[in-house]
Formats: sequence, C-alpha cells, structure tokens
Amino acid sequence: MSRWSLRTRLLVGVVALAAVGLVVADLVTYRELHSFLLGRVDTTLQQDHIEVEHTLSQVRSCDGLQLLGPSAYVQLETADQSHTICTIAPQGFGDQSAPAPPEVPSRIALHPSREDGGERLRYLTVPATSGDSEWRLRASLEGNVVIIVGDSLHDAQSTLHRLLLVELLVTLVVLAALAGLGAWVVRIGLRPLSEIEETAAAITAGNLSRRVEHADPETEVGRVGSALNTMLDQIEASDRRLRRFIADASHELRTPLAAVRAYAELFGRGAAARPADLERSMSGITRETERMSLLVDDLLLLARLDEGRPLEQRPVDLSKVVGEAVDAARVVEPERPIELTAEPTTVTGDGTRLREVLDNLLANARAHTPTGTLVSVDLRHMDGEAMLTVADHGPGLTEDQAERVFERFYRADDSRARASGGAGLGLSIVAAVAEAHGGTAEARPTPGGGATFVITLPLGAG
Repeated sequence: MSRWSLRTRLLVGVVALAAVGLVVADLVTYRELHSFLLGRVDTTLQQDHIEVEHTLSQVRSCDGLQLLGPSAYVQLETADQSHTICTIAPQGFGDQSAPAPPEVPSRIALHPSREDGGERLRYLTVPATSGDSEWRLRASLEGNVVIIVGDSLHDAQSTLHRLLLVELLVTLVVLAALAGLGAWVVRIGLRPLSEIEETAAAITAGNLSRRVEHADPETEVGRVGSALNTMLDQIEASDRRLRRFIADASHELRTPLAAVRAYAELFGRGAAARPADLERSMSGITRETERMSLLVDDLLLLARLDEGRPLEQRPVDLSKVVGEAVDAARVVEPERPIELTAEPTTVTGDGTRLREVLDNLLANARAHTPTGTLVSVDLRHMDGEAMLTVADHGPGLTEDQAERVFERFYRADDSRARASGGAGLGLSIVAAVAEAHGGTAEARPTPGGGATFVITLPLGAG
C-alpha cells in the first residue's frame, strides 16, 4: 500500500470506511427487523395459546380445537412430555400448499417466566421437517398438559431475505457512487498537487520563473503551493544575486587583470632595457596585483562568513578597537575632523574582524563625503547590546540606497569609476561580520543631511 499514490490511498480509505459504516448499518437494520418480526410472531403465538387454552377449558379434549390459521401448528403433550395427546397440523390457504410441520424436540425444557407470573414456558425456533424454512414455537405447562403452539417463519424469513438483498444492492450502488464521487473530489482536491508537480518539473528543467497558480491559502494543499511559491521567489532572487555577484566579481577582476596584461606587454616591448619604463611596469603590476589580492581576500572572507564558519571568540575591548581605528583614520586624512565618544564596552568576538568593520565604515565616509566633512563616531551600550554609530554629513542616501547599501558590489552611483569607491564589498563585509557576531547593521539618514550607520552587537562578559 505504501507504493500506492496519495490519490489511490485516499480513495481506498474513503471507500473502505464507507463500506464498514454501511455494513454495520445493514447488520443493525437486519438484526432490528429480525427481532421485531420475531417479537410479532411471539405475540401471535401468545394469543394462539390463550385461544387454545380457552377452548380446552370448554371442551376438555382435542376434538373441539379449531385451526388457528393456515400456517398455525398445535400440539398437546402430557406434563412429563412422554406422550403426545394430539396434533393439529397446518393447512394450506387457497392455492397455497400447507407448509411442512415443525420438527418438535422430544423434550422441551420449560423455565419459569417473570413476564407471565412464573408460568413455565419457553420460546424456541426449530427447523421444518422438510425444506429450509423454520418455525417459531411457544411451549407452556398448563396444569397437566403441555401446550405447544407454532407459527411458520416463512413470511418473516422472506421479508428478511428481501431486506438482505435490498441492503446488498443499495450498499453496492452507494459504494460505487461514492467511489466515483470520491475519485472526482480527490482529483479536484489534489489538482494543486499536480500543478506543484508540473511546476517542480519545469523548475528542474531550468525555468525558475514558473509558479503554482491559484494557490488558495485556505486549504492545506494551497498553503503548500503558497509556501513553494515563496521558496521559489527566494531561490530566484538568490539566483539573480548570485549571477550579479559573479558578473560584478568578474568585472572587478577584469580591470586589474587588463592593467597587469598591459604592463606585461610594455615589458615585452623592451621596457627591461629602459629603466623608467621598467620601474613603471613593475610598480603597476605590483599595484594591480595588490588590488586583486584585496578583492580576492574580501571575497574569501564573505564566502567564509556565508558558510557560517566560526569566528574567534574572546573578550574584545570594543572601545579600544574603535579608538585605534579612529586614530588610524586621522593619520590617513589629517584634514578631516572625526569626533569620538566611546563608553568602555566589551564584546565577545574576533577583534581583527571588528576592527575591519570600523575601518570600512570610516573608509566609506572618506570616499563619499568631501574632505573636511565632519564624521562622528559614537559607542555606547544599553539593554545588553553595544551600539556603534558612524555618522557623516555628506550627500546622504536615498531610501532605496539605504535598503541596498549592504549588497555586494553595490554602489550608490551606478558608474563604476574608481573615484566613486572601491569594489563595493566594504559595507557588505560590515553587515556580514556584524551578523556573524550575532548583531545587525543598519543604514539611516543623518539628521540635517548625511548617512548614519548603526552596528549593534551583544555585550560580552566584562
């Protein structure tokens, strides 16, 4: 059964459950009707017994007994049931032949009955002397005579047989209709699964734009389709980001590689014999290879962070790291004012990577604001978190730029001139390192104009 399809298992399960319910209902109905018909026959036998007893009390012999009905049977026996006094066999009615008489047991155990005031009597069902019909007998002790009256169960059995046949036909028809209706309902209900299967096959073939249509969130299958659509949106977005990442990385590497090739060609054209050209070629090759090395190092760092490789975990005096980064930035650009406010703060993490966060934020401020523009660095802690803020008062960021500024290879201006910034990985590294430390990175406008970057990190043990 485990190899069956979900549709087949659902259909078989529904039909099997319905079959069990119908069979149980049929059995209960058959049993109740059988009990009802048998009770009605017993009532008739009780009335027949009263009439026989009344007749015996009047005539004191079997000669005065008259036939109670065309299918009735009467037998009188001595109290010890050793001798049959008389028997009145059933007679036919009209064109109907007389039924075969009952096969009366030689001895019938009579028990006191509470319903009849302690009278010794017994009801029993016996077969006929021939054929497959049955008789219902009532035997009771009246003085020194055992009165046995009986009635054929032929009509009751015919009714039960017809009921059984009707129940069988109705059950089969209902199960067949239920199977057809169930197959239709299951097919309609599982149609979204077929669409999901087709969508998955199309995606496997490379069509990432395919989606499950009409995914109703009110149904379980519809929620599966909605979840699949959401997952596909994320996969497609990730695929676009990956393709863009590869394209941007190739673009960034192409420029220094082209420069290295040009300097190598210059060397090949005789620069080795000219000291000035030789120095120019060697310094150019060194400069461009350093650029490529930095880019490759940044890409490797991001790849490691994406893989979730653990960083060094040790107490880091973040205020000291911030102070060292600000001092270095002042040396690099002495004419730029940098304000520093730092509370003593300790976090747990990798001090080298945290220093890289500060260096990249300060380098971003230098790259995107005019010389002499104030940069404010603030470090404080609150609610179990360290909050590092680097704010400048330059051109600032639009809402769209603020949302995308941490994307890899993203630049606020679409030009890829080297004057507009580096490879576009600095802020991506900032966000990735913050996330690897269990923190967050956020870009927001600076009051009065400019851009503010806020890094939050969980505090470590002091």
